[in-house]
Amino acid sequence: MKLSDLDYPLPKEKIALFPTADRPAAKLLCVDRASGVCSNKIFRDLPELLKPTDLLVLNNTKVLPARLFGKKTTGGKIEALLLKELGENTWEALLKPGGRVGDESMLTFSQNGIILEAKVLSNPVPDTGKRWLRFQGLDVKEKLYKLGHIPLPPYIDRPDQPSDHEMYQTVFAKEEGAVASPTAGLHFDEALLSTIRAKGIEVVPITLHVSYGTFQPITVEHVEEHHMFEEEYEISGEAARQINAAKRAGRRVIVCGTTCVRALESSVNQARELIARRAKTSIFIYPPYDFKIVDALITNFHMPKSTLLAMVSAFLGYEKLMAAYNIALDSNYRFASYGDAMFIA
Repeated sequence: MKLSDLDYPLPKEKIALFPTADRPAAKLLCVDRASGVCSNKIFRDLPELLKPTDLLVLNNTKVLPARLFGKKTTGGKIEALLLKELGENTWEALLKPGGRVGDESMLTFSQNGIILEAKVLSNPVPDTGKRWLRFQGLDVKEKLYKLGHIPLPPYIDRPDQPSDHEMYQTVFAKEEGAVASPTAGLHFDEALLSTIRAKGIEVVPITLHVSYGTFQPITVEHVEEHHMFEEEYEISGEAARQINAAKRAGRRVIVCGTTCVRALESSVNQARELIARRAKTSIFIYPPYDFKIVDALITNFHMPKSTLLAMVSAFLGYEKLMAAYNIALDSNYRFASYGDAMFIA
């Protein structure tokens, strides 16, 4: 597959800069996976589209306020995006601009009298831009939450606001560790989840800590040559048992979000059974791909030339996906993380 295959014209005004205030009021484009036929719904209609025998998989990762703005000892501005916690007070991070920040440099982040300092350690992975930061002093995590900003994707071209701390988090977020939200899950509220459970549908949480790699653009001409950043995931024994039981019984496994897909498809054995484990994955799914677990997919409308678009193309088929996106564009659907949703089944 060529990178140009994943390109399509997306007017800037189609990218949602803010979420729908009423989460389930977002539009929902329903796409028949076999025929490609589309119909327009609202996300709140989802229970009507599900069967009592279905199983719904959600990603319960929790987004960190992982973006910090500060200064170097020279007085120059610096931005840090925390990627993951490596140990006590030590984080893997991306620095911007980072090229001239030497090892052992000190960075200061401060606001409203709260001061947090960090020492820049060695570059652990050359040519990736990743650095290690060791924060100094006490109450580091508490200060990070007070100083940190929600790391909105780069295509949401605005500063984060206090409301983003709530709206860029799913209502079922539990396991801290993501630097980006599993955005297909943003459309659920507690009432909708209660309606789904009342219908008899099993709702199963798994965890994949979404990293910067989710937004990492594909830059190579041949898509197959792209390499994903690793992301940590965990599938519990109970989750694996429930999902395997559903598959054996011929019930549909409805997966919410490409992040859940990556975790599930990374943990399948040769017998096409899901394995419970905590691990890292750099799986990159693009056409053609044999999905072993996923029967139906809830997802948002993704940016051109993205790994997410490649995955959905593999699930639905390229021609049907592009036709569905054209319908969404003509029907004023809102695109990207804070935008509307698709249900492919």
